[in-house]
Amino acid sequence: MKAFTYIQQGKFGFTEKGKPTIIDEHDAIVRVTLSSICTSDLHIKHGSVSRAVPGITVGHEMVGIVEKVGERVSHVKPGDRVTVNVETFCGECFYCKHGYVNNCTSPHGGWALGCRIDGGQTEYVRVPYATTGLNRIPDSVSDEQALFVGDILATGFWATRISEITEEDTVLIIGAGPTGVCCLLCTLLKNPRNIIVCEKSKDRREFIQKHYPQVMVVEPEDCEAFVKQHSLHGGADVVMEVAGGPDTFQLAWKCARPNAIVTIVAMYDKPQILPLPDMYGKNLIFKTGGVDGCDCGEILDLIAQGKIDTTPLITHRFPLSRIEEAYDVFENRRDGVIKVAIFPD
Repeated sequence: MKAFTYIQQGKFGFTEKGKPTIIDEHDAIVRVTLSSICTSDLHIKHGSVSRAVPGITVGHEMVGIVEKVGERVSHVKPGDRVTVNVETFCGECFYCKHGYVNNCTSPHGGWALGCRIDGGQTEYVRVPYATTGLNRIPDSVSDEQALFVGDILATGFWATRISEITEEDTVLIIGAGPTGVCCLLCTLLKNPRNIIVCEKSKDRREFIQKHYPQVMVVEPEDCEAFVKQHSLHGGADVVMEVAGGPDTFQLAWKCARPNAIVTIVAMYDKPQILPLPDMYGKNLIFKTGGVDGCDCGEILDLIAQGKIDTTPLITHRFPLSRIEEAYDVFENRRDGVIKVAIFPD
């Protein structure tokens, strides 16, 4: 089968691989019906993910149909449409039992698919720990509606949950890329007083204004003054940093009011500086880390109820055979792209 593969730093390409098989009794084999490209895939391509293994099939955003399951998998069966979680987790270790599934102590725990083991930009994928890593898609939910549940939408849901948003808050979201929009969608569920989105791209600002007119939008150079103007206490009550740019971490804490929560959702290419003397007295609470993607069932229920819709994010569609073209469009932000969907040929 065709598999889009991490060849070496700076190079992805197609290789021929055999169809995966059940290795462990907790495994499932899923036929991929729709996948996508994530910014994290680009981090792998450019060498920013040191644990990524050359030779693996890339891709960790996907939905599909269960083809075969191991003996210990009981909650899904062949023929079920499923979302695939970005993380594999055992559900039994200390971290899993506390909901910190990104830190699962299993050898395949955390982000493995498309990073340390073969992922989903191909025809079939083996999913370890299928009992925790697969969720059945309700009949009323399409593949496109469910496509982002296992990764960027789970990230937005997790980030919103740990940010402790209340209806009295002004929330600043820095970055209107795909994950930033997912954070916005999950923030809207909390009904805060104000939501401000900071984004440098004109196309992405226009996307927010078109689809979410109740949200305020600002450019980075005006952000700090704008947030103070539209906040009750001299800054945002909650800041989500989802951009991962050279200056966005600094912008995040500067825009926060004293004693605010600053949630770092972005993955950075370079180390960030925490200038404690400059922020002394602000008493900020920083929350950081990779997504704990253990809310996928709840997210699917919200989609089925019509409370979350990520389909506007899909601006481009390509067959698997044209995925190199899809990467070019996505990486270089051509033609107003937000997200691409990859379907089988």
